Formats: sequence, structure tokens, C-alpha cells
Amino acid sequence: MRNHGEVTAFCAARQIGFVVIGPEAPLVDGLADSLRGAGLSVFGPSRAAAQLEGSKGFTKDLCERAGIPTAGYVRAASLAEARTALDRFSPPYVLKADGLAAGKGVVIAQYREEADAALADMFGGQFGEAGAEVVIEEFMQGEEASFFALTDGAIILPFGGAQDHKRVGEGDTGPNTGGMGAYSPAPILTPELRGEVMNRIVAPTVRALADEGMPYSGVLYAGVMLTADGPKLVEYNCRFGDPECQVLMMRLESDLGEYLLACAESRLGTMPPLKLSPQTALTVVMAANGYPGTPEKGGAIEDIEAAEATGARVFHAGTALDPSGRLIAAGGRVLNVTALGADTAEAQANAYAAVDLIDFPTGFCRRDIGWREIEREQAG
Repeated sequence: MRNHGEVTAFCAARQIGFVVIGPEAPLVDGLADSLRGAGLSVFGPSRAAAQLEGSKGFTKDLCERAGIPTAGYVRAASLAEARTALDRFSPPYVLKADGLAAGKGVVIAQYREEADAALADMFGGQFGEAGAEVVIEEFMQGEEASFFALTDGAIILPFGGAQDHKRVGEGDTGPNTGGMGAYSPAPILTPELRGEVMNRIVAPTVRALADEGMPYSGVLYAGVMLTADGPKLVEYNCRFGDPECQVLMMRLESDLGEYLLACAESRLGTMPPLKLSPQTALTVVMAANGYPGTPEKGGAIEDIEAAEATGARVFHAGTALDPSGRLIAAGGRVLNVTALGADTAEAQANAYAAVDLIDFPTGFCRRDIGWREIEREQAG
């Protein structure tokens, strides 16, 4: 990332007055504060408020102070402390690197030996500085969903819901990734449950941050576990998230820019509710072979146009042009192939029809994105 002074100078030279900060790293680094200090309007939280994503321990402590439902936890700053803390939990063990780890800093260990080894890796530098402190959590039983809202620090507007697939393998197996696909809406997140998430999780978070002198302005992405005791917070992101952003944008019918600017200018209360299509959007991530380990970069990608001719939208995530102008893979998660449908099954069929037209021999994807909801649709 460029330093803050370079970004501010770039905006001044080009007379840019409004900046939307997308990734988490510059938010946690305080870029929003620097740009606001230079007189620009900014969509994105301050450095203090962005700790919601930048430190899992910060968020757990906030939940405890504000009475927000979440899993029981212990923070540990050393390997010895973490291993002692494990005695307070039953398997499976949920282990989280405290800081930013590109969506890969969570380990769910089925056995004590596996947990001990994972902790040794975390404190041994597997996730760099993100693993200098670890949060050990009670395992929550249930289905996970994502709830999104915009806030200017006072007013909160619901944005929508989604479900993603974080495991690399079909049937939700294998290691966690940044996300292998998603769909929106998430029917399991009923209107009643969305109201609970707003009233018991999101609104108390916004109030607590404002009361503690760090008002939150931007998008709040709440990962929630739908447990037998009601929804509980898993974690927060301070951005729209990937691949959830792609499915939300496919359904959005309101002018996004108007709402982002209203957030930045603290006038979200003047805006009507966001309008989303009733259709289902589903996105399939095409990743480079080797992901989430070391991805194979440089593989050629062709026939994007043929895929989009079906009506699907192909979002580029980890691509580049080689010296000859060919499109190549340049990251782990490379493409998001996204389509609409009347329901999850139709959206899935449309997305995979587009996937199958793309020539990416050094890539792979899961073939079962949306499987839980499709099973429910077929049963009902």
C-alpha cells in the first residue's frame, strides 16, 4: 500500500473529493483518518473503529462490555498461556489469529493434539504479526450467515444478507479460504432473524463504539451463527467482503454511490431503504491450483466474453495481463463468476453454465456452491 501522504497528494492533484476505501488493511492502518484530516469525504471507518476487523480480541471484549451475544472466549498472548487456556474448552477448538490474516487465520481443531500444533504454528509466525495474540473460542453449533448494514455512526440501514462457503473442498471440507462462493439472499436469515441481528448485535455495536468515542461510519458485515439460542456474532468485517460483495451488487437496484456518500456526509437518515432485486444471485470462485496454499500463477485464462454472453458477470480478483496482453492468473482466488436466477438452484445452474465456458486449465472451483439452500428448496 502507498503511504498516506501519497494517497492524499494523488487525490489533491486530481481534485478527488470523495474516497471509498475497499480493503481492510488500509482501514486498519488509518487511511480514512488521514484523508478526512485532509478535508476529503471518506466511506470507511476510522482506525479506532476498524479494530472491529483488525483485532478479534477487541471485538470480543466489546461484545462482553455491550452484552452482544457471541461465543465464550479467552485471549492469549503466548503459546504457554494459550495451551493452558485450552483446558477451559471442549473440542472442537476454535483458534483465531487476533489480527488480519487474509481470511485464513481461523483453525477449527477436532482434537487437542491438533489444537496444540495449530497454536504452535500461529505463535511461530504462520500468520506473521496477526498471530502475535490468539483468541480461543467456544465452538458454536449452527449455520453461519452474513448480514450487511450501512451506518454513518448514528443511523443504520440494512443492506442485505448472504451465505458463503469458506472451505476449499466440496461438501464444505478442507482448510478455510477467503471464500469459494456465495449466494444472496440467504432465506435461512428470515425477517425475524434479521431483526434480531439488527437489535441485538449491529445496533448495540454502533452505539457502543459511539459511546466510547470511536463512531463507526461505513459498511458493517456481521458474520453470525444461527444457534439454538438465537443469532450470535462470529466476527465483523469493515468492508463488503469477497465473495459476498459480488452477489449483493448483482441484486442492488439503488444507486450505490448515493448511499456511500450519504454515509460519509452523516446524512444516511435522509435516504430511503435500499432496494434489492428479489432474484437470487450466486457466485462461484475460480481459484488457481494450489490455493489456499501456494497458488500456481501465470496460467492463461480465455473466453471470459463467452461466459458473460450468457448474462453472467465475471468479476476479476487475481488477474493480470502478461507482456503479450494475455489474461493470466496472478493470485489465489482469480475470478468470481456470478449469475442471477429465480431461486438458488436456477442461479447456480446459470453460474456454472458460465464457468464451463471459461478456459482456465490451471484453475479449479467447487461444484456445489449453494448446496444447502438448494436442498432446502427441493425439500420444501
